[in-house]
Amino acid sequence: MAMLWKFMRVAKYSKTALAPKVKVRGIPTHSRHSSSKSVPSDFAANTPSSNTVELLGKAYPQDDYSNVTEKILSKVGKNLHNKKHHPLWLIKEQVKDHFYKQYIGRRGTPLFSVYDGLSPVVTIQQNFDSLLIPQNHASRRKEDNYYLNRDHMLRAHTSAHQWDLIRSGLDAFLAVGDVYRRDTIDNTHYPVFHQMEGVRLFSCHELFSNIKDGEGLRLFEQGHRTAHKQECHTMEAVRLVEFNLKQVLTKLMTHIFGDGLQVRWVDCYFPFTHPSFEMEINFQGEWLEVLGCGVMEQQLVNSAGAQDKIGWAFGLGLERLAMILYDIPDIRLFWSEDERFLKQFIVPHIWQKIKFQPLSRYPPLINDISFWLPSETYSKNDFYDLARTIGGDLIEKVVLVDEFTHPKTKKVSHCYRIIYRHPERTLTQDEVHRIHQAIEESAVRELGVEGRF
Repeated sequence: MAMLWKFMRVAKYSKTALAPKVKVRGIPTHSRHSSSKSVPSDFAANTPSSNTVELLGKAYPQDDYSNVTEKILSKVGKNLHNKKHHPLWLIKEQVKDHFYKQYIGRRGTPLFSVYDGLSPVVTIQQNFDSLLIPQNHASRRKEDNYYLNRDHMLRAHTSAHQWDLIRSGLDAFLAVGDVYRRDTIDNTHYPVFHQMEGVRLFSCHELFSNIKDGEGLRLFEQGHRTAHKQECHTMEAVRLVEFNLKQVLTKLMTHIFGDGLQVRWVDCYFPFTHPSFEMEINFQGEWLEVLGCGVMEQQLVNSAGAQDKIGWAFGLGLERLAMILYDIPDIRLFWSEDERFLKQFIVPHIWQKIKFQPLSRYPPLINDISFWLPSETYSKNDFYDLARTIGGDLIEKVVLVDEFTHPKTKKVSHCYRIIYRHPERTLTQDEVHRIHQAIEESAVRELGVEGRF
């Protein structure tokens, strides 16, 4: 999946998902460098004069932070995880089925509730501030996120809904949805992917009820923060919460992938929650990472109104699970409308074994692009986003293959290799040339680079 954001994810949510309607009015470009050439109209961004983005029935005024593109906005509302028989839907349903059957409440009903229709548009407060993320932290960078404006963005993680769900009185829930991040381009990274968030809170009685002589144990103390626990937690409470979380995730993964799965746990420090750990799962020679899991930061739990409880949280990447479970080689295929792909997942029950049968492997076309970087701040993610905006899913991979600093001028040059390959048909040299030329010209105009092509 995309980069591992090492913090526990807690924020806000909207109780009703808005209709999947996307309308764009004016995605402004901020030109810093002019070019005498024009970009072919087939690939140029549509930039009407109005400075608002109309998304899911609401208009958002644009400002200097707005960087979301029409290509990304066109994905909003697709909700692949809710499309019956889609591989992401199958994974979601398998996880739901496991939790519904494995964890039963006192009244015989499922302990965990599921929320899979929450709006992907969140506030900055929901996505960052509620997580206690400092204003200057790197995770807030425009280079890594899709902002509608300074106040709103497309969620970067499903944890953007945890705070309100806890606030509403829920102790155990799963939140599923599409998330958006600017990232590198290859067969395992895509700017839109899907996550499942899990949260479980425990009262003192719930945590210690099955412990011998547990009547005298407590959740909280007036202590100090150490390498093993937060200052307010007792060691006994922390150990039990960690043990419970490890059991929950190990049972889930072995249920999905089989009993032969090897599981290992890696202790780690998160900047905003502690103690925490990551789970890595060995399956057919590959380590499968849970995005983040651990004891929740008590300050977040308290702020959501659950001061008398302690809990854990985890995040799963659905594409990563589906790619390994079904042997899907390219993350772009999840967005395919090719019947040869989709029909393979129409099965009578969600637990049926499926091994993806590859479509014809079409030949790649490879082109390089080199340019001098501008003196202003430059981000590789800016170029990746520009290339994806123009080339879309025709681009399989973009790799920085060379970086050169001129010994006299100290100017820096980057050379990127772009691999073009359509997952469903053969590309022609002519159409790839036009796309590549459009990327070159847009890089000069939009990023202020000096072309070496």
